[in-house]
Amino acid sequence: MESTGGGSFMRNRRLESFLNTDSSTNVNETSRKLVRKEVEQRPNNDVYVDDDGWISGLISWVRIVVCFVSMMITTFIWASLMLLLLPWPYERIRQGNIYGHVTGRILMWILGNPLKIEGVEFSNEKAIYISNHSSPIDIFLIMWLTPTGTVGVAKKEIIWYPLFGQLYVLANHLRIDRSNPAAAIQSMKEVACAVIKNNLSLIIFPEGTRSKSGRLLPFKKGFVHLALQTRLPIVPIVLTGTHRAWRKDSLHVRPAPINVKYLRPIKTDNWTDDKVDDYVKLLHDMYVENLPESQRPLS
Repeated sequence: MESTGGGSFMRNRRLESFLNTDSSTNVNETSRKLVRKEVEQRPNNDVYVDDDGWISGLISWVRIVVCFVSMMITTFIWASLMLLLLPWPYERIRQGNIYGHVTGRILMWILGNPLKIEGVEFSNEKAIYISNHSSPIDIFLIMWLTPTGTVGVAKKEIIWYPLFGQLYVLANHLRIDRSNPAAAIQSMKEVACAVIKNNLSLIIFPEGTRSKSGRLLPFKKGFVHLALQTRLPIVPIVLTGTHRAWRKDSLHVRPAPINVKYLRPIKTDNWTDDKVDDYVKLLHDMYVENLPESQRPLS
């Protein structure tokens, strides 16, 4: 049986060769065409088509209302707890983190965006966490995904944000005065002292504001000065797709996929004061490399 099968196989190969002397060339060409077709039809994660129909808008409004109500409930619970903990500032920071973990996770579940998280092995470092910022969703993700013992650094005007701003202050998170350079420098020194004294991590948006288009904005230098003063490593968090899920100044939430990627910590032990601009560029270039084309700065 084996010899018969082998003979039949060889006869078939000779017959194929006789009928088409260019069979190998044709097969290779056909393979290339199939591969090319597969690549062309493969979904591109950098392309998302908005659905702005009335059904999508209605679902969006329902999600936003449920998010707001849920946030009111959790904020009331933790605000009451933090008022009792006023004499213990570090415990308020810890409770603020727990509030963020619970509330951020609930809000992301309500919004229902497909979510992928990479590099979680770098998510529990004692470090300065930085993140690009183009959507309200970024706040929910950062609340949920930064470790306990992390304080935020935001502009002092955050206190006027309904619910979130007041709890931010109660949780003993840090604010900086950006009204003039001298005040900002002094605020940064105070932040660094608080972080070192209490052995805390930091989370900061180095762009300083939200990007309307989702494209990466220039970085401010504050996070580098904080690294120089605290010597904490920097862990970049790259957020992709949040600008499509919930755009700045919009009340329409879309089911766009979101990706969160922690990059490897960058040690700052040997950084020097005379290379601040180089360090800012280093981190900015790292984000440009890891963001999709639609979120990179325009040349």
